[in-house]
Amino acid sequence: MTTDVDGVLARMHGVDAGLPPGDGVAVFNRVYAAVTAEVARRLAAGHFADPEAAGDLAVRFAGRYLAAVADDAAGRRPPACWRPLLRMRAHPDIRPLQFALAGINAHVGHDLALAVLDTCRATGRELPGLEADFDRVGEALTQIEAEVRELLMPGPDLLEAADPLTHLVGSWSLARARDAAWAAARLLWALRGAHEAYDECVSHLDAAVGLVGRLLLTPTGGGRQSSGSSTGAISS
Repeated sequence: MTTDVDGVLARMHGVDAGLPPGDGVAVFNRVYAAVTAEVARRLAAGHFADPEAAGDLAVRFAGRYLAAVADDAAGRRPPACWRPLLRMRAHPDIRPLQFALAGINAHVGHDLALAVLDTCRATGRELPGLEADFDRVGEALTQIEAEVRELLMPGPDLLEAADPLTHLVGSWSLARARDAAWAAARLLWALRGAHEAYDECVSHLDAAVGLVGRLLLTPTGGGRQSSGSSTGAISS
């Protein structure tokens, strides 16, 4: 399964190669490539309780992001959670950190719960059996997110000018988003036999996460001043 994760990582590098450095999707893509590389390292090191299911989850999780990018490139309508980033990706007054967090919000807030259910269906696992490895994948996300905030947050001399950015990024929490994703997975697992209710919950989840993404992408000014080299410093 590590090989499959490596294949997903290669696709992310392909996405990056086709985008200018300051593009909002490129900013998130580099962050997510670093997360995926870290997951691959942990899979190879035997970090997960159920490596087969964890690898399947990582691949299905990434596949939802890559599908959204492909849909947008082909003129198809991507999920609502991804539309703010895809539509605002070239805005000159949105900072790189906002692009990164908006992508993480879409991916964790919406895609993660659905990828967990996809993995259960594909591997025959019961949802409770995936919780430990769900948390381990989340640990990799948290590690990279901390690096992203440190790299892309303005220095102390810019804090006054960047006050709106400080307020925005301080109002969103990856830990809370992860908790909400697991709660959503549990709800959808309980509804898996009630197709109408399941579909309605997925639709509302998608819309709600998209709204948060749009708020995270409120223009704050100065968006292009650090859009290239800083994100390139994230190892992938």
